[in-house]
Amino acid sequence: MHIPGRTFVVSGGCSGLGQACVRLLHNLGGSIAILDLDASKGEQLAQELEQSQRESQGRVKFFEVDVSETESIQHAVRGITEWVKSTGHELGGVIPAAGVGLPGKVLDRSDEPISLDSIDYVLNINLRGTLDLIRQLIPHIAKNKPLSPDLERGVLVLVSSTAAFEGQIGQLAYSASKGALASVTLVLARDLASHGIRCVTIAPSLFETNMTAMMGDKVRKGLESVLEFPKRGGNPEEFASLVREIIENKMLNGTVIRLDGGTRMPSRL
Repeated sequence: MHIPGRTFVVSGGCSGLGQACVRLLHNLGGSIAILDLDASKGEQLAQELEQSQRESQGRVKFFEVDVSETESIQHAVRGITEWVKSTGHELGGVIPAAGVGLPGKVLDRSDEPISLDSIDYVLNINLRGTLDLIRQLIPHIAKNKPLSPDLERGVLVLVSSTAAFEGQIGQLAYSASKGALASVTLVLARDLASHGIRCVTIAPSLFETNMTAMMGDKVRKGLESVLEFPKRGGNPEEFASLVREIIENKMLNGTVIRLDGGTRMPSRL
C-alpha cells in the first residue's frame, strides 16, 4: 500500500512506539489520526507536525481517547470518519500502539493473589482496547475503493511483545494481553482476507519507551546483559521502520514478527 494519500490511525500516538509511527508516516505523506489520553501532548504534537511542512496542512488531527472505554472510541471513530470525508484520504491502516504494563506476581510475598483490578486494567487497555478500536474502524476500511491489481483496502499492524513468548516473573497480565494479540493475528488476516485487509503483528523486546523509562538501573542493566546484538534497547524509529515495511509490502500478512535483536528473555534477571 502506498502511504501518501491514505489515513492511518495510531493509538498511543503521543509517545514511544506510537509517536515514532506518527512522525514517520506523516513525513512519508500519510494523513494521521493521533489517538491518546493526553490532550495537551496530542494537540502539541499535531500542531508541531502541521507546522513542519507546508504541504502537511490538514494531514494530522488529534482525538482524545480512552481505549478502555467503548464510548470514547465511538466518539473518536465518528470524528475520524468525518475528517476522512473532508480530506478525501481514505482510511488505510490502524496501528493500535496504546499499551500499559503493571507488574505483579500471581502470589505476592504475603501469599495474597494478584488483584483482579490490576489484571483488568492491563487487559482492558492492551487487549480489549486494541480489539475494540479495530472492530469499530474495520467497517469503514472495508468500504474503501479497492486498490488494483491486488484489491487491497487496508492493513492492521498490532503491537505484541516478546513477553507473549517469554513472559518473565510478574508479567501475568501483560503476557496474557500480548500473547492474545499474537494469537489473533492469523484469525484477523483470515477473517479480513476477502475484504483485502491484511494483519501483521510486531513483537518488540526492550525498546526505549515511557514504560521502560521507569525501570531502575539494576533492572535495565540486567536486561541489557541478556541482549545478543545490538547490546542496547531498540529505538522507536527502528520499530516505525518495520511498520512502514509492513504497510508497503503486501506479502506480509497473518504473521508475528519478532523485533528483538535475537534476544530470548530468561525467567528472571
